[in-house]
Amino acid sequence: MINEQIRDKEVRLIGENGEQLGIMSAREAMKIAEEAELDLVKIAPAAKPPVCKIVDYGKYRYEQIRKEKEARKKQKIIEIKEIRLSPNIDTNDLNTKVNAARKFLTKGDKVKITLRFRGREMAHMNNSRHILDDIAESLSDIAVVEKAPKVEGRSMTMFLTEKR
Repeated sequence: MINEQIRDKEVRLIGENGEQLGIMSAREAMKIAEEAELDLVKIAPAAKPPVCKIVDYGKYRYEQIRKEKEARKKQKIIEIKEIRLSPNIDTNDLNTKVNAARKFLTKGDKVKITLRFRGREMAHMNNSRHILDDIAESLSDIAVVEKAPKVEGRSMTMFLTEKR
């Protein structure tokens, strides 16, 4: 809220240089802001009484937007990369998939390893669990199992994350 939008009877006023000007009526605070040719901005509406500051509103908004952008830049979005396998995968193919998973993990992403079963492979699901265990063991130097292998419909999935 700025200027005339502030309807409170009393406000705690902070001057343009950050000094405390005390508690006064909103009208008086508005007059002081007009004399300084600046805006009266409510910065802490939940406080008793609400805190208002005399600032150049355009500059204030610009600074707020800049701070938000900086905070967003520093955030890391963790993606989930999926690696799909079949139960009759060969050793070299498995090593290729493990290397891909290693690359994703070093970038900071989570890896979802899915073992897909088709047709008669469904009858031997419990015999194929060792494939996921082998992958977890080969990546144990840089990764930790977040969710253990779990059967979901026609597939068995496991999640890996980077060690902290």
